Amino acid sequence: MSTPDQRGIAQLGRYRDELIQPALVLTAIACTAVQWPDAQIACRPLALPLFVLASIAALASLLPWSRLAENRQIAAMSAYMLVSALLMPLAHSTFAAMFPFVAASAAGIKLASRRAAVTIAVAGALVAASATWVAGALSPGLLQWPVWQTLTVALPVAFGISHRDRLDAIRNARLAAESAQRARESEAREAALMERGRIAREIHDVLGHSLSGIALQLDMADALRDSGREDEAAAAVRKARAIAVDSISETRRAVHALREDTLPLPETLRQLAENGSAEFVLEGEAGEVGPETTHTVVRAAQEAMTNAAKHAPGATRELRLAFTAGQLKLTVHNGPATEPRRAELADGSGVGLVGMRERAALLGGTLRAGPADGGWTVELELPR
Repeated sequence: MSTPDQRGIAQLGRYRDELIQPALVLTAIACTAVQWPDAQIACRPLALPLFVLASIAALASLLPWSRLAENRQIAAMSAYMLVSALLMPLAHSTFAAMFPFVAASAAGIKLASRRAAVTIAVAGALVAASATWVAGALSPGLLQWPVWQTLTVALPVAFGISHRDRLDAIRNARLAAESAQRARESEAREAALMERGRIAREIHDVLGHSLSGIALQLDMADALRDSGREDEAAAAVRKARAIAVDSISETRRAVHALREDTLPLPETLRQLAENGSAEFVLEGEAGEVGPETTHTVVRAAQEAMTNAAKHAPGATRELRLAFTAGQLKLTVHNGPATEPRRAELADGSGVGLVGMRERAALLGGTLRAGPADGGWTVELELPR
C-alpha cells in the first residue's frame, strides 16, 4: 500500500503531465499572436484564417473527447493536423511552426487507435513538406525550412502515444488497486459476519442451555414448595445451582473452542447426559476428533437436550455417540412427555435448530430432526 508521500508524488506527476499539452498550446498561440504583426508572413490573407483555425483546433484538443465517436475524433484531429501543416510554411518564422508538432503529439494522446494517430502524423508531415516545397517555389526569396526538416513533424506522435500508454497504465493500476481493496473489504465483512454468526450460536447454546435448565429447576422448586415438599424443593434449588456452576465451566470450554482448543468429546457428552438425567451410550472406538467437529457435536447435544426438557418434561432421554471409520453420529432421543408443559418455557424461537443445521453444513455434515417412537429424535452426522 502506498504512503501519503508516495500518493502525493504520483499526483504531482500526473498534474505535471496533464499541464504539458496546455502549456505548449497556449505558448504557441500567445507567442504567434505577439509576433504576427511584425513577422515575415507569406500570403497573410490565407495565413491569418489558418492561424485562427489552428488556434481553435488546438484549444479544442485540450477538452475531453470521451463523448465524441471515434470517427469524429479522427476527423477532428485530421483537420487540426491539416490546418497546422498548411500554416507552417506560411509563418515559419513565428511560433506557428509549433502547431503541427503539437498536433502530432495530441493525435497520439487523444486517439485510441495507434494506427490512426500515426497515419495522421505522417500525413501531416507529408503535407507540411509539400506545402514548404510549394511555398519555396512560389516565393524564392522567402526563407523556408529545409523540406527534410519538416518531415520531423510526425515524430511527436511517439511521445503522445507513450504518454497515453502511461496514463492508461496508471488508470488500470488504480482500478486494480481499488478492486483489490473492495475485495479485501468484502472478505473482511464476510469473515466478520461468519464470526458474528459463530459467536451468536455460542451465546445461544451456552446461555440457552444453562438458563433453561436453571429455569426448569427453579420452577420445579416453586411447585414443590407450594405442595409442601420442602426437601425436594431444596434439592431442586441445589440442582439449579449445580447447573449454574456447570454453565461456568461450559463457558470456559466455549472460550477454549473459540480459540480452537480441543474438547474431550465422550467425557463432555457423558457429563451432559448425567446433568440432564439422560442415558449415555458410546458405540465404536472413540478416536481423535477435530476441535470444530467436537464443538459442533457438543452444541448439538446441548440444544437437543434443552429442547427435550422444554417440550417433553419428564420424558426419558438417551444420548448416543457412535464412531465409525469415516464419520461420527450423534443421536439424541426423548420419549413422550409425562408431565404438563409450561407455556413460558415451551415456546422457542427456532434459532437453535437453525444454528445446529448451520454448524453441520459448515463441516459437510447433515442434521435431521423429527418425531420418532412417540417422542422426538435428533440425528447429527459429521465426517471425521
